[in-house]
Amino acid sequence: MRAVWTSGLIALVLFTGLAWYLSPLEPGVVALQFAHTPAAFGEILSLWSAEDLLRYRRHLPVDFLLLAAYGAFGHLLVTRTRTWGSGSDSLRRLASWLLPLAAFFDAAENVLHGWLIEGPRLGVPFLYSASAACSLLKWVLIVGFGLLMIHGLVRQRRQ
Repeated sequence: MRAVWTSGLIALVLFTGLAWYLSPLEPGVVALQFAHTPAAFGEILSLWSAEDLLRYRRHLPVDFLLLAAYGAFGHLLVTRTRTWGSGSDSLRRLASWLLPLAAFFDAAENVLHGWLIEGPRLGVPFLYSASAACSLLKWVLIVGFGLLMIHGLVRQRRQ
């Protein structure tokens, strides 16, 4: 149980810190995550100052720590707690891998963003689409985890 709380607390602290650190960026990071073309990506970067771009670059290593923490937390929460009660084993297995899979797509997005922000990369439009697809998959998996956790908790209360 200690690992669950530790990973969850680390994820919460890192998320809160990164949200605060990135809050001056306008448009925000989520807009960049869903920029699926070189033009859309470049437009967002053109609105950021050199300091903003440096701020974004500096957040990436910490974001890797965050994704490791939330991926571990999701897996541990489902596998080491009684959140699901005697619920469906297949749903429990699915839920246990949603946040680690989200973390995988988050890492792929970070790698792509790290490369794409180094300069104009107009010859590889598919990489902008791939980056946005990784972001979309990450968010769908995170929301899916939340919904499955609610389902598990409701089911547990009924038992």
